[in-house]
Amino acid sequence: MAGRTLENLRARYNTAARDNPFGNRGPGGRGPGGRPGRGSQATGRPKDARATIARVFSYLKQYWLRLAVVLVCLFLSTAATMAGGYLLRPILNHIADFSLSAAERGAYLLRMLIVLATAYMVAVAASFLQYRLMVEVSQSAVERIRRDLFARLQRLPLKFFDGRSNGEIMSRFTNDVDNIGLMLDNSVVAMISGAVTLVGTLVMMIITNFWLTLITVVFIPLFMRLSVGIMSRSRRYFKAQQAALGAVNGYIEETVAGQKVVKVFGREEICEDEFGRLNDDLREKQIGALFFGGIMGPIMGNTSKVSYSLTAGIGGLLCLFGGFDVGGLAIFVNYASQFARPINELSQQVNTVLSALAGAERVFQIMDEPPEAPDAPDAVAPVIRGDVALEDVSFGYEPGKTILKHISLYAHPGQKIAFVGSTGAGKTTVTNLLNRFYDIESGRITVDGVEIHNIRRDVLRQNIAMVLQDTHLFTGTIMENIRYGRLDATDEEVIQAAKTASAHGFIMRLSDGYQTRIDGDGANLSQGQRQLLNIARAALSKAPILVLDEATSSVDTRTERMIERGMDHLMADRTTFVIAHRLSTVRNANAIMVLENGEIIERGDHDDLLRQKGRYYELYTGKKELS
Repeated sequence: MAGRTLENLRARYNTAARDNPFGNRGPGGRGPGGRPGRGSQATGRPKDARATIARVFSYLKQYWLRLAVVLVCLFLSTAATMAGGYLLRPILNHIADFSLSAAERGAYLLRMLIVLATAYMVAVAASFLQYRLMVEVSQSAVERIRRDLFARLQRLPLKFFDGRSNGEIMSRFTNDVDNIGLMLDNSVVAMISGAVTLVGTLVMMIITNFWLTLITVVFIPLFMRLSVGIMSRSRRYFKAQQAALGAVNGYIEETVAGQKVVKVFGREEICEDEFGRLNDDLREKQIGALFFGGIMGPIMGNTSKVSYSLTAGIGGLLCLFGGFDVGGLAIFVNYASQFARPINELSQQVNTVLSALAGAERVFQIMDEPPEAPDAPDAVAPVIRGDVALEDVSFGYEPGKTILKHISLYAHPGQKIAFVGSTGAGKTTVTNLLNRFYDIESGRITVDGVEIHNIRRDVLRQNIAMVLQDTHLFTGTIMENIRYGRLDATDEEVIQAAKTASAHGFIMRLSDGYQTRIDGDGANLSQGQRQLLNIARAALSKAPILVLDEATSSVDTRTERMIERGMDHLMADRTTFVIAHRLSTVRNANAIMVLENGEIIERGDHDDLLRQKGRYYELYTGKKELS
């Protein structure tokens, strides 16, 4: 660790910028260019923007009536604002007309102020209704996108999750979906409003004075060049800041999770030094990102003031020598001062839209993943007893790489079949094939004589209870977690299952017993206690087939013996498959399968295998360690 350079640290930890759901948000929750942002801004660009836009907007079709009202309100608000601005022209001209009496000018001013107030009230009401409806529409669409994404995840095969980290999948629900929502409820309307405002302002300027409009339009290329140049530099620095922020977050997460290891080996100072280098790097990147993000407003504002001053000066000369009216000059310089604003806003929204579309592509990529193969048209839903047979089964996770080779075995209800062998020998793969998490390449697997491809997948899995080495508990009470094995179970049945798994004793010692709340995947319980709850969950299930994959690997020897006594009753009428590294746990198995390199090299009960003095004998007597 001591020899790692800053470049190595960046490469090792900046993947958190992609995987951390909150790691891509700028300081203070601000996005690129210093703009406020609710979530991370995707740094990529959409590969097929047109198709992605069409797909995103397909979620808005059912809200077409409300969208029509939004557009009407948008045009009405813009028109009312423009009209209110133009009304200043006759007001100022009448006030400056000294041929009228003060009473006449005052009365006219009062009438026009009422008209002006009415126009602006219409603009306010239209804007309020527009925003209220658009937020409702956009969030409804986002809710449907998120629901469709979650529904697709439930139907994807296990191999999809094997190749992706949890953070990568979570970022689709957080960063990417939130950015779609931000685009729909803000950016799309802002772009339409900005375009309408820009065109409307230009039209009003031409109507007011054509020559002054030409002077203002000359500055448009300058505004565009400045805006694009600054935003390009800002985006480059912001991207570097995101990578540096991801590296810092990744390093903190890993160090906090491994704090015990850090202290055991006395690496605190090395961690401080490495974090200091990453933190300094982040500071440098943030300085550049914040500087170029914050300088956009002042530069564009002062540049527009130059245009404003020149327009006002020439307009004043036209008033003196060209017959241009004072009211016209006043509203024109007002339009000219606002002319650069929609251009700047449009350029900013383009980046937000492109980022959101890139995120939408990643969301739709998961939605387009092929789901698990559907059940056969004639698939049945039999009452399963538990007779399982594998006949000449071969399988590989990747084409051309066979993991299991010609596996054949059978098991009847009440029998306990154990698998032992080195890591990677294929023990867990056998049980994954029973559940049809993966489909075999050749051979056949039958349950009660029916090939599993001809059994409805949901029925098959409901009849197989599994206790895995990696425990998982849901947020809720202990009672609810055990009942997950069978939702219609009574409290008495849940308690009996806990007793069978030897979990009842420690549960009753907790402050709230079975109503003790579990958070953070059981962070308030020991690893052994979490495993006992998982075993209780399986015990509650009435599934006739039971799979124990290193089920007792996380409990001590005394607890293991208690579980075995309870499980003997549980397994009495079930077909049980056991995977274990501790060979002492499989001595009472009806048959033990010794796997090596995907093949069964020995089979028999404990005594038979010891008499053979083969691989099992070597493992059991310690002459060769089980890896």
